[in-house]
Amino acid sequence: MGKDEIYVLKFGGTSVANVERINEVSKRIASYAKRGYKLVIVVSAMGDTTDGLINLAKKINSSPSEREMDMLISTGEQISASLLAMALHKRNLDAISFVGHQIGIITDSYHTQAKILQIRTKRIKEELNKNKIIIVAGFQGISRSREITTLGRGGSDLSAVALAASLKADVCEVYTDVEGVYTADPKIVKKARKIKYLTFDEMLELAGRGAHVMQTRAVEVAKKFNIRLHIRSSFVKKGGTIIMKKTPYIEEPVVRGVTLLENEAKITICNVPDKPGVAARIFTELSLGGINVDMIVQNVSHKRITDISFTVSKSTLNKAIRISRKITKDIGAEDVLADENIAKVSIVGVGMKSHSGVASKCFYALAKNRINIEMISTSEISISCIVKKKMGKKAVRALHNIFGLDK
Repeated sequence: MGKDEIYVLKFGGTSVANVERINEVSKRIASYAKRGYKLVIVVSAMGDTTDGLINLAKKINSSPSEREMDMLISTGEQISASLLAMALHKRNLDAISFVGHQIGIITDSYHTQAKILQIRTKRIKEELNKNKIIIVAGFQGISRSREITTLGRGGSDLSAVALAASLKADVCEVYTDVEGVYTADPKIVKKARKIKYLTFDEMLELAGRGAHVMQTRAVEVAKKFNIRLHIRSSFVKKGGTIIMKKTPYIEEPVVRGVTLLENEAKITICNVPDKPGVAARIFTELSLGGINVDMIVQNVSHKRITDISFTVSKSTLNKAIRISRKITKDIGAEDVLADENIAKVSIVGVGMKSHSGVASKCFYALAKNRINIEMISTSEISISCIVKKKMGKKAVRALHNIFGLDK
C-alpha cells in the first residue's frame, strides 16, 4: 500500500449520533491514518438532527421556503464535521473540517434536491499534501449564484462518491448501522443473509425499490465513474457488501434480494378518452409539476375509454392529485381516485435476465399466499408488484422463501 493512496470514508448519522460514537469513529480513522493513507472523511448530521430541524421549521412555518430550509438543514453536518475534527485533534491527528462550499462542491440551483455540477478539488489536494485529514460536511454544496444547497435525503452518500470520483480515490467506504446489504430487511425476514457482492445495477434496483442502505443517486455516480463501494458497519470490524461493476461469481445468482417500499401511493384517472396524445399530456403535466411517476398501467375497453393508474411518492401525492384533477377536466376524463394503502414488493437479480420461469415463480408464491397483485412492472433484472399494504411483509417473506434466499 503506497502512501499516496486516497481513502474516502463516509460515516452516517447513527455512526456519529453522540459523543461516544464520534470518539469511536475517530479511533477507526486513526487506524487508517497509522497506515499512511490520505484520508477524506464525509459525515452526516448526528442521529435524527435533520428530522429535528425539519420539525422545528414546520413549527415556525408550515410551508417554509426551500432556500431557507437548505440554510437550516445544512447546519447539521457542519456540527458533525467540526466535532469529529476535535476528536481527531485529541488523538494528536492533524484534521481540518470543511463545509461543502469551502471545498468547491458546485451544484445547480434546485434547493433541497440539488445536483452536483463539479467539484473544485484544489483546496482538498492542498490540505492532503500537508498530510491533513480532511473532514467534509456531507449533503451540501453551493450554487453558481452562491446559494447554499442540499442534495436530498441521503445526500452525504452522494458527497462521498462524488469526492471519490473527483479525487480518483482508491477506496470509498460507506459506514452505517448495518453490516451491509441483506437479501431482505432482517426486521421482516429473520433468516435474511448479508450479500457479499453486488453489481452496480443490482444495487440501483434494490435502492430504488426500498433498500434504504444507500442513496440511489450516489450509486448512479459510482457506476458512471466505476467507483468500487464497500458498505459496512461502524460498530463491528467485519467486512460488509462490496458493490462493483462485475462480481467474482462465475454465474450470477438468479435473485439477490427482495425489497419492500411502503411510501408510494396509487392514482387512477378513470374513463380517459382512448386517443393519441392523451397519455403524453397527462405525464407531461405531472413531469412539469416535479412529480416522479414510478409504475404505470393502462387498460383499454371496447368503448374506447381507458383507466390509467400510476404510482407516486406519498410526499408528492396531494400535488399529483391536484394536477391530475386539472388534467381530467381538460381531457374529458371522469374522475381521479387515490389509494395510499399499497406497498411495492420487488425481487432483484442480474441472473434473472438469463433464466426463464422467474416471473411465474414470483406470481405463484404470491398466489399461494392469497396476495392479490394490483400492478406489475419488470426490467431485465427486477420484477415489482403492487399489493395491499397489509400484505406487504407477508409478500416479502413468501418471495424470500421461494427463491431460497435464506440458504
